[in-house]
Amino acid sequence: MRTLSDMTGSVRLALYDGAMLFEAASALEVFGVDRGLADPWYDFGICGPGRTRLGDWLSVEALQGFDALAEADTLIVAALDDVAADPPPDLVEAVRAAHGRGARIVSLCTGAFVLAAAGVLDGRRATTHWMHTDALAARYPRVRVEPDVLYTDEGTVLTSAGKAAGMDLCLHIVRTDHGAGVANAIARRLVVPPHRAGGQAQFVAAPAAGEPGHALAGLIQWASAHLDEPLTVSDLARQAGMSTRNLTRRFVAVTGLTPLRWLHHQRVHRAQELLETTDDAVEQVAARTGMGTAATLRRHFHRALGVPPQAYRRTFRERGGTAVPDGLRR
Repeated sequence: MRTLSDMTGSVRLALYDGAMLFEAASALEVFGVDRGLADPWYDFGICGPGRTRLGDWLSVEALQGFDALAEADTLIVAALDDVAADPPPDLVEAVRAAHGRGARIVSLCTGAFVLAAAGVLDGRRATTHWMHTDALAARYPRVRVEPDVLYTDEGTVLTSAGKAAGMDLCLHIVRTDHGAGVANAIARRLVVPPHRAGGQAQFVAAPAAGEPGHALAGLIQWASAHLDEPLTVSDLARQAGMSTRNLTRRFVAVTGLTPLRWLHHQRVHRAQELLETTDDAVEQVAARTGMGTAATLRRHFHRALGVPPQAYRRTFRERGGTAVPDGLRR
């Protein structure tokens, strides 16, 4: 049985007629482009039944058939355009076989219906686009459908909600494999949020916090640049020119988190990046992330990630993590 550390090698994206363009492009952009941030990068390939239609106007030629999925370390299934139709049986069988030999199985958006048809999601948490979560739960009652999250991570089985959440999951996988520094550097290249936790709501009607012109965009940028300071909700409200009650309401609507929980998540993620890309002592990392003391950092870090900071840094470096070049750190 493969372990997660074995899964950073070959990544295969399974395409089929009617696969959705945006989700497929997200996987290709993250895993299929070697930006020199980690060595080695993923061995990426596309598998499908020859020429495959993506969306309504584009087709691609898959150089490998579904039989090539048998040797993939990570298998990614793109979104279906018609969830009412049965997914391709040869793809379902390929997913089932890959899961049986221990590959990491990933679905983007409605690709979860393929995983469910293969039995991969039985007894597991899973999600898909909010418009189709009820259908997924009704058709596959053994799946623990979570309609209000961006993605789920069950170890070797991962699913994402719709559209942009697929990018969030791809970056989460890179973060798991290569560390926060590498994932954040890719996010900066793609001009997308570096980290949205899987447990955040799917923001059915709310724009992303980083959209230009959004009411909280400037505040979030400012807060991210001042994580080393002991910020409070009152500080954030004052910076935004809002009452604390109004700020909290807007923050939850946009991010799915209260301001303090958002700050906490950002500080932990910044600590991850500093542990990976610098030689700062834990005390220095605590100061640079606004945690105050090394003891506070250790407590929050262990609670969030299950390991102390020193063990996290040691594990990252032992598996060959690559420091992010200075020009990409900010």
